[in-house]
Amino acid sequence: MKQDSNKSKMDMAERGVTRHEMKNNHDNHSMSEEHRIMMLTRHHHQTQWVYWVIILLGFWMVLSPLTFDYGRGLIAPTGNRIPWLDITTRVTLLKWSDLISGLLIIILGLRSLKPNRPVELWTICFIGIWLSAAPLLFWAPSSMIYLNETFVGMMLIALTILIPGMPNMIHYMEMGSEVPPGWSYNPSSWAQRSLLIALGFAGLVVSRYLAAFQLGYIDKVWDPFFGDSSRLVLHSNMSKSLFISDAGFGAFAYTFEFLMGWMGSPSRWRTMPWMVTLFGILVIPLGLVHIFLVISQPVVVGHWCTFCIVAALIMLPMIPLEVDEVIAMVQFMRKSKKEGQSLWKVFWKGGTLQGSKEKDERSPQLEKFYENPREVYQASLWGMSFPLSLWITTSLGLWLMFTPFLIGNSQIAADVDHLAGALIVTFSVIAMGETMRTGRFLNALLGIVVIGSPFLFDHYTTLGAINDIIIGILIIIFTIPRGPIKENFDTWNKMIK
Repeated sequence: MKQDSNKSKMDMAERGVTRHEMKNNHDNHSMSEEHRIMMLTRHHHQTQWVYWVIILLGFWMVLSPLTFDYGRGLIAPTGNRIPWLDITTRVTLLKWSDLISGLLIIILGLRSLKPNRPVELWTICFIGIWLSAAPLLFWAPSSMIYLNETFVGMMLIALTILIPGMPNMIHYMEMGSEVPPGWSYNPSSWAQRSLLIALGFAGLVVSRYLAAFQLGYIDKVWDPFFGDSSRLVLHSNMSKSLFISDAGFGAFAYTFEFLMGWMGSPSRWRTMPWMVTLFGILVIPLGLVHIFLVISQPVVVGHWCTFCIVAALIMLPMIPLEVDEVIAMVQFMRKSKKEGQSLWKVFWKGGTLQGSKEKDERSPQLEKFYENPREVYQASLWGMSFPLSLWITTSLGLWLMFTPFLIGNSQIAADVDHLAGALIVTFSVIAMGETMRTGRFLNALLGIVVIGSPFLFDHYTTLGAINDIIIGILIIIFTIPRGPIKENFDTWNKMIK
């Protein structure tokens, strides 16, 4: 009985590609194809329930347009938005989209009951992505359609590439180091990703609320500070620059940031470079664009939106939290090239470095969160530090943002204060990531702009001009100290000035 119990525990521990990589004692370089097929088949049998749930979701989508009247109680988008298709066409397309998607899911799900069917699983995953996007593309005229399609879309993505692991990854995964060579911590550990996952979910909730207003599912958006200004921002010409709801697009992006936080093993910096790259693109450049658009709203639109600001504040810490993982991945790719490995193969299938087998003994297990949440939270912030100088420049940036209200600068002077202050806050927070500490020098350039603006532009009060000159000087002074660097980042250490 005891032996059976131990075997059962081992089976449970080895479920999923991540578990195989962590627990399997064989060297994957020398593992035979027959052994890999055996592992793949065993893993497929252990996760068989996943594929039956996929099939049931297929039936759910087929029955949705047959059960619910997609043409009843139709809603028009708010803000005089004119969708690119008339409402009858949109309803028809959404019906057929759900019906065809459901049939494809059933067929592909049935085929997935047999092991070694990665094409079917990836196709189902892309159907899930389509279902997440269709309500936005066709301006779903019913909240039921939006909720149904986006929820099923998320479930399909989770059931195909998250819960059972990447399709057929057992075929090509390789054992190797869990900690990047030369690093003092693992930037892909579950503890490191936990905060990104939480922030991604928070961003999804906030953006979906704003999208519900733009799509017409709710009559008004609540704003505790700026009253009707949120409506004016969400209905502005700037907001209408996309052919879909910009808040809905934000919810779509946050959906993937939330889900991609779960993807891969704690060694994904080397096992899934393509995924780390895509996640980095979503978080870093697109995140910066999102933040800059929100920053510019008071200048371009002339109004503030509380939940728009909240969405930007959620995105801001995600940037320094993700940069370290991207750097570790790029370093791994460069070292792989030096060893003569194919960059194309390594990028898509991952790999390992010769003689690199360092275990991650430092990161706490995510399962310990209930017992010791503080330990997991502290581990989620490895790679970040918070020197007093950056807190001061953040505070000075906030002061600049409110200077027009407190001191009276107006028009172009107020715009300079607002934009410069918001950018200083942004660069200060990003520089709290130790890998991005050198970025704090961008604040020195902004300090020079703040000092020079009263001499170049009008609409400064005397007090406002003196204020900006003093604040600009202080920003430059407090930009100079680097602050403590607690972690090691291999060759990136020399980039941190």
